[in-house]
Amino acid sequence: MPHHVSKQALDALIRRPATNDTNASIQALLAAGYRKMTPLQKLERVRALTFTVQELALLDIRRRYPHSDIAEQNLRVASRWLSPELMLRAFGWDTEKKGY
Repeated sequence: MPHHVSKQALDALIRRPATNDTNASIQALLAAGYRKMTPLQKLERVRALTFTVQELALLDIRRRYPHSDIAEQNLRVASRWLSPELMLRAFGWDTEKKGY
């Protein structure tokens, strides 16, 4: 992956809306840390964050549907990432009827 792609992605993260409550010196420290990371380390960070988001989605589903089995829970998690059309075609899961 070219270096400029990583820099563009990092710059996009740093230039957040005015609602950012992170101190500028901490933000600069984070940016420096990200610049020192290898592409593989950055990819691992993204993978770990994605896994965390999926785990949070699963916890929400278990809270909303406490009697659902593992298969239903997995379908509900998938339906949060896949289009309703693909969920219906691939898994027979109609998000209009069964929800997310």
